[in-house]
Amino acid sequence: MDDLLLLVHRIPFPPNKGDKIRSYHLLKHLAQRYRVHLGTFIDDENDWQYVDHVKKLCHDTHIARLDPRSAKIRSLGALLGGRPLSLDYYRNAGLQKWVDGVIRQHGIKRIVVFSSAMAQFIEHADGARRVIDFVDVDSDKWLQYAGKKVWPMSWLYRREGTQLLAYERRLARECDASLFVSQAEAALFQQLAPESADRIDFFNNGVDTDYFSPELAHDNPYSPDEKAIAFTGAMDYWPNVDAVQWFADEVMPGILKQQPGAVFYIVGARPSDQVKELAKRPGIQVTGSVPDVRPYLAHAQAAVAPLRIARGIQNKVLEAMAMAKSVVVSPQALEGIDARAGSELLLADDAAQFVSQVLPLLTHKDAAMEQAARAKVIARYNWTANLARVDSLLEPASAHRGTTAPSYSSDLTPAKA
Repeated sequence: MDDLLLLVHRIPFPPNKGDKIRSYHLLKHLAQRYRVHLGTFIDDENDWQYVDHVKKLCHDTHIARLDPRSAKIRSLGALLGGRPLSLDYYRNAGLQKWVDGVIRQHGIKRIVVFSSAMAQFIEHADGARRVIDFVDVDSDKWLQYAGKKVWPMSWLYRREGTQLLAYERRLARECDASLFVSQAEAALFQQLAPESADRIDFFNNGVDTDYFSPELAHDNPYSPDEKAIAFTGAMDYWPNVDAVQWFADEVMPGILKQQPGAVFYIVGARPSDQVKELAKRPGIQVTGSVPDVRPYLAHAQAAVAPLRIARGIQNKVLEAMAMAKSVVVSPQALEGIDARAGSELLLADDAAQFVSQVLPLLTHKDAAMEQAARAKVIARYNWTANLARVDSLLEPASAHRGTTAPSYSSDLTPAKA
């Protein structure tokens, strides 16, 4: 086996935690083909319990502790240096020393970077083939945040979006391939970085359809008289906070008026104070961290994803579809997902449409839609098939700049200058 350096911004475990699903499966896939040297961070003390699980997949690891509060303060130095705050947030001398040593000692010829902030550690590794998985166009996400905030945060987010885009474009020029989570995301970045369009590609996320299966039995977490509407996700993540706040304000009153037994369940770890306040309202429950989201999906009448800010693919939507659950989504949550509105899931553009789409599901199952949803995930979102696209990008046969391995690239929207 050849050696490969993999850099990930957060320890890639557990495998079914929303923001770690893609990085875990990428690590697992690469570990079957290479001796993986993994450099990563832990920013949640609870995650130290997963270190041994990750080490079993790797030849060598360097796991650095990252304190979010200290990192936020440190990142402010980027304001004076004209850099994205994200880079200074993850800057770490110990990890840099380890990376330099691994490259030198093992003659690393293949490097995979997961998220743009981790690319700062391999900027001088010109002798290796470098593939970066941006996942999402993060710069665009920051610009979306800016449009939802007031000054001075609107200025700060706009600055981050602008600075980060410049850095993303630089990375795309310097790396041999840039990957994203969906065709739509890759096409957007082609337009933002037309000079690198021929090296921009994507691979879809996958879903463990054996784990997220409607065939498995789960205890019902709901009361018998509740008609549950489930939202799942990390509840300290601002787009999720914004989504549930909007749904509670604009949609639930209309639903409760016609269906008093409806309850909106907000299921996810680390709920912000804003989210906790929602639990004081009738018809809303906030669970906090739960050991397993599947019971909440399995026994809900419907799942919703009313996101107003989104990039990439929403795993919460794919997981609910995999469990044969009717899902009602906003256009933003649907972007990047290959699913037909009306037959595999339901689309709602505004509060009134969410009310009209959710209400029938509280009393009548749409068995045909549920079966079609699961069938689409099984067919389109398979980790083994999707990750095979990474392999060709790392092979010596394509190891020169300006080439793109066989992939979906021909499906992408042509870049616009």
